[in-house]
Amino acid sequence: MDEDIGLRSHRRDRKERKEKDRRDRDRERDRDRDRDRNDRDKDRDSHRDRGGDRDRDRNRDREKNRERDRDRERERPEKRKRSPDAKHKEETAKEAEQRKEEERKVKKEPLSLEEMVARKRAEEEALSRPKFLSKAERAAEALKRRQEEIEEVRKRQEEERKARETMYQEGRRELEQALRQEDPRERDRLRRDREPRENKEDVELEKKKQLERDAVNERYLGIVKKKKKVRRLNDRKFVFDWDAGEDTSVDYNELYINKHLVHFFGRGKFGGLDLKEQKKLQAKFYGNYIEHRQTQADKEQEVIRMKKEQKKEDKKRWDDRHWSEKSAEQMTERDWRIFREDYNIAIKGGRIPNPIRKWSESNIKKDILDIISSVGYQEPTPIQRQAIPIGLQNRDIIGVAETGSGKTLAFLIPLLEWIQSLPKIARLEDADQGPYALVMAPTRELAQQIEEETSKFGGPLGIRTVAVIGGLSREEQGMKLRMGCEIVIATPGRLVDVLENRYLVLNQCTYVVFDEADKMIDMGFEPDVQKILKFMPVTNEKPDTDDAEDEDKLLQNFLSKHKFRQTVMFTATMPPSVERMARQYLRRPAYVYIGSVGKPVERTEQITYMVSEQEKRKKLLDILKHGITPPVLIFVNQKKGADVLARGLEKLGHNATTLHGGKGQEQREHALANLKSGAKDILVATDVAGRGIDIKDVSLVINYDMAKNIEDYTHRIGRTGRAGKTGKAISFLTKDDSHLFYDLKQLMLSSPVSTCPPELANHPDAQHKPGTVMTKKRREEKIFA
Repeated sequence: MDEDIGLRSHRRDRKERKEKDRRDRDRERDRDRDRDRNDRDKDRDSHRDRGGDRDRDRNRDREKNRERDRDRERERPEKRKRSPDAKHKEETAKEAEQRKEEERKVKKEPLSLEEMVARKRAEEEALSRPKFLSKAERAAEALKRRQEEIEEVRKRQEEERKARETMYQEGRRELEQALRQEDPRERDRLRRDREPRENKEDVELEKKKQLERDAVNERYLGIVKKKKKVRRLNDRKFVFDWDAGEDTSVDYNELYINKHLVHFFGRGKFGGLDLKEQKKLQAKFYGNYIEHRQTQADKEQEVIRMKKEQKKEDKKRWDDRHWSEKSAEQMTERDWRIFREDYNIAIKGGRIPNPIRKWSESNIKKDILDIISSVGYQEPTPIQRQAIPIGLQNRDIIGVAETGSGKTLAFLIPLLEWIQSLPKIARLEDADQGPYALVMAPTRELAQQIEEETSKFGGPLGIRTVAVIGGLSREEQGMKLRMGCEIVIATPGRLVDVLENRYLVLNQCTYVVFDEADKMIDMGFEPDVQKILKFMPVTNEKPDTDDAEDEDKLLQNFLSKHKFRQTVMFTATMPPSVERMARQYLRRPAYVYIGSVGKPVERTEQITYMVSEQEKRKKLLDILKHGITPPVLIFVNQKKGADVLARGLEKLGHNATTLHGGKGQEQREHALANLKSGAKDILVATDVAGRGIDIKDVSLVINYDMAKNIEDYTHRIGRTGRAGKTGKAISFLTKDDSHLFYDLKQLMLSSPVSTCPPELANHPDAQHKPGTVMTKKRREEKIFA
């Protein structure tokens, strides 16, 4: 009984809860209808601002919360007061309402068009309203985004790790496969695997049959088949078994070397017959027979033929004379080729004229030849022999020659020849239009040296020269330029300064020379050179066609002020930067190579010592104590090191001076003048003195600090052994100079007067060029003893 009562009460409670939920749903539905109705009323009215809508929503939310609280308060006392009968009635009413609601749902009519439009508009309005997030919601949203980013990064890292592992496994597999293929044992195993498996019984049977065949061949046919020994690849045994056919020695048996001659009839020949005597009698018989048969006309014709043959041989012998035994008109193309080979001249470019053999055979004016003779230049140097005729044709030139080869006079003579051809009155009238020629050099010392040579040759001809270099007064140089000059010799930096300040114009400059062009580019003067060439007139540039190689067209306006611009470039080495500059500024140039590019003079003996930094000073003093013939050049890499070394030598009693870029121009000129005059015996210098400077009779060059590259080393040792004289160059090498060991070793081996020391020849860094990978040579497979 008690259980039935409990069950009924449980059912009653469940019905009450359902009824309560239903009432709540009805209330919510009524509120939604009221809200939709209010929204439709609002749409019909005029639009209100968004702020009012927000307040209205807030008020509506507050009202909802209040009504919900009231309903809860009402329901609580009702629950306590309700009796079982009341609960039963409520459950019955709830069931009736549920049935009505279900019937209403079944019989529900579809929404009208106005209701659908209103509902859609309400939804759009709700979506268009901004949603304001609280601080907690924003933090949660940021946390969620951060977690998504971290997850994405982890996923990407995992994919990369898997890709690396896959690539590593594939590479390892390929490497193992390649190693297996290279291993001869593995190759044999693979070959055996590929070959079909044979039965052991079949193999034994085949061996027996082969043995029987060999026995038959050996017994009846005399065929002995030697089994060839097969040596494995890694078998290092000596092979002593030689075949008789491999013996190439002479027969040492005296019976076979000195064969005995049988004597018959006392004549000493085989069978008493003398073969030589027989041949002589036969030739005499046929000669007499032909002579009897010949007529007088045939004899005369034979005499004429013999004379022609003799004449042809004499002419050939005459033409084959050495070129030194011929005049210039008799020289053939072959003679000119031999002439160039004798002087180690190589040319490139179309229609290049023949070189000069002697000063007297050239087309140079007599006034200039007289000056050359008075200066004491008896024979032209190789670069002068070929470059001067090209320059006299008004062609662009690229001359590549070692230092001290006479490049200055090679470009100076064509320039003086052209200026001399102009009327002197025209030269004086056009003095304000600037110089006719511009010579650029990388260093001040080289520019001053070129000025000395130009003044030596141009002074007697009335040709004025001005040097525009740094370290001297710009105003003083500007005053000289205003007075007029025909040739300007300058360094690029100061020349740009003078041109920009209008001290100089280049309106009639048609001859441009770049001396030591490789050094100029190494020192970073290429932008300055481009700026200088923009100041020159462009109307006289050569056409970049075949006309730039045509001698007749080039010489048409050569002897006038309006000739084509002629550009000459001289360099000791030919790096890619110089080639690029030549392509940009020169038109169809003629290339002249003297000797090997960048090769030191072959008359200089090169000596090297492997020392440490601390041993250099002691080694230098030992060399100086043995006695030296001044002047001597000592090269260092730093200005401060030059000053310190010179002061130390002065304290020890040696007469030394310094030359480097930190000194003023007057100090540099004074140091060079003292060395040339003999007031000083030793010059301690940086690479400023390594290019183009001509100091006569330098007996010794010492590289106290090794040059930074092999080109600078070439120019340093080129200060000695000039003008056909011999010289000596000593270099101190340390472990820091190992990048130069290979190139230095090759230079010393190529020099006929130098010997490469064992410590340099056998040094590991001298065995291969820096940057190359050496591979071990394969061992010999067979050794014969």
